[in-house]
Amino acid sequence: MNARQMRYGPLPVERVDVAVIGGGVVGAAVARALAGYELSVALVEARCDVGDGTSKANTAILHTGFDATPGTLESRLVRRGCELLAEYAGATGIPVERTGAVLVAWTDEELAALPGLAAKAVKNGYERCEIIGAEEVYRQVPALAPGALGGLTVPDESIICPWTTTLAFATEALSRGAYVLLNTRVEGAESGGDGDTVLRTGRGTLRAGWVVNAAGLGSDVIDGLFGHRRFTVTPRRGELFVFDKQARPMVNRIVLPVPSSRGKGVLVSPTIYGNVMLGPTAEDRDDRTDTSTSEHGFDFLLEKGRKLMPALLDEEVTASYAGLRAATEHGDYQVHLDTGQRYLVLGGIRSTGLTSAMALAEHTLGLLGEAGLRLDAKATLPDPPRMPNIGEAFPRPYQRADLIAEDPAYGTAVCFCERVTEGEIRDALASPIPPADVDGLRRRTRALMGRCQGFFCGAEVEKRLRAGESQ
Repeated sequence: MNARQMRYGPLPVERVDVAVIGGGVVGAAVARALAGYELSVALVEARCDVGDGTSKANTAILHTGFDATPGTLESRLVRRGCELLAEYAGATGIPVERTGAVLVAWTDEELAALPGLAAKAVKNGYERCEIIGAEEVYRQVPALAPGALGGLTVPDESIICPWTTTLAFATEALSRGAYVLLNTRVEGAESGGDGDTVLRTGRGTLRAGWVVNAAGLGSDVIDGLFGHRRFTVTPRRGELFVFDKQARPMVNRIVLPVPSSRGKGVLVSPTIYGNVMLGPTAEDRDDRTDTSTSEHGFDFLLEKGRKLMPALLDEEVTASYAGLRAATEHGDYQVHLDTGQRYLVLGGIRSTGLTSAMALAEHTLGLLGEAGLRLDAKATLPDPPRMPNIGEAFPRPYQRADLIAEDPAYGTAVCFCERVTEGEIRDALASPIPPADVDGLRRRTRALMGRCQGFFCGAEVEKRLRAGESQ
């Protein structure tokens, strides 16, 4: 299918064996896994691009699962997902850096909690945590504010590119024969009378033998279309600051607070793009579309930043953003299978969904197979896609003389702040799932992400995007 069929006009297919609702990182991973079998699969996404919801705005950490609640489904799947995604990233070129992390105790109460956190990590199958004293904390992170009493190291926590991850899953699903249906909002679901479900969308109806609900912030709404009220999603807004690359030398690993019942709290972390991130806040909201930033959120982050790493606040903030996490009233993922309806919901997949996505897909295959979905592996599959590198710790096209010698477009800068070249923008526009707008192009290339935030290159990038759409 071509890019126009993905997004516009009547649906290019009338019936599939499995429809996966939600084109975020979890839905894309599930569609990719299912498309490895002799099944017709559709990835159905309401927005104009994959990974355009919760998956695009998170802390971008590949978690070990050291501090998950032992015995939960989330704990098991995060641990397994970390292994799977680390291996997949190597095969596809998704940027990952194993920076490690340190939890910092600032009070006697937090210091006393560290042995329990280390023991919890062991229960979760992670045995590499180490309690360290204040001197070692400052050796590892010299820019921390005075007053740290000790810490807990997590050597295998990593940073990853969430945009490339979702796009890689969806691209491979497409290459395996799945339909990627964008701008396709599910508005209703009824029984087709023959075991199928009829999904009503803004682009027409789609019949599906099985339905997997991976709709993130809308997963409880879709669950309601199937007659269930098992959980309620409360959007939890997290605001973050992104500091200029000049700040990166002072933050070479993830700095975590001792976690509370509301999550991991405010952290300081390097990003895969060479910046430093401070955040997130955690504010429950009613509006599932409200990703605005706020004055009180900024004040909160500035206060936390001064206590954690005051020198960081002397650096320039190049961007701020907010994401919404699909929090529920439950303390674990909400995975429910209704065999009679041939329907599976993957709900309440919070910020750990990036890490656990491939394990959730593996778990989905097991559940659906046990419920009667025939899973005959395809005899041959295309090679995994090789994704363009947008990570700062790896050679970018503008740094590669071999690429530039073959194609000078890789040596012609368009976005000077982020060193994005004409060749990269051209490749993104010609990719199997091309961007639909400037935000999509940013997630594929880093264009407009730098210090000027598009002031210098915005018009040129926009012109190239429009030229690509017209071809």
